[in-house]
Amino acid sequence: MDTKVNISKLLNWTYCLILLLFFFDQLPHFDIKSQNLKSFVYLGLLLGTPVLLLWNYFAFTQRKQQLLGTLYPSIILIFIFVIDPLDVLFSSGSWHTQTVLYQHRTSRFEQIEFQLQDKGALGYNKRTVQVFYLTPLFTWSSPVPKNIHFAKEWKKVNLDCNELGLKEP
Repeated sequence: MDTKVNISKLLNWTYCLILLLFFFDQLPHFDIKSQNLKSFVYLGLLLGTPVLLLWNYFAFTQRKQQLLGTLYPSIILIFIFVIDPLDVLFSSGSWHTQTVLYQHRTSRFEQIEFQLQDKGALGYNKRTVQVFYLTPLFTWSSPVPKNIHFAKEWKKVNLDCNELGLKEP
């Protein structure tokens, strides 16, 4: 009995963390930089929702626990089907830096980058954004300020990173 309770707690807390990271990633400026973490979050949401729903239904013996344990995975499952599971899967690609265009003169965590997002068979999304690195796993991106080449706090570097490993044509 104690093992079942511990597994239930672990599964539910892990799922809550996945949900939290998923909803943060849906914010307009917050990005998960690590492709492995982003894939874990998105696939964990797609695969973990029905697993948690079934686990909570069969693992909890009290009716109130069973109802509460199946309510939030059911709502998330409906949410997934409304926005289409394939849309969730195709948006699981992280943005990869191809070129660092400008670096901030005083903050080593802030730069302007040209980035690509791999969409699989659908090609690539492209963007140029101002990026602030919160951690190596998470970034805060915003539109590039107007007249950036005139600003004194930015230094032009044009540093090729090529995180996707694309070959030049």
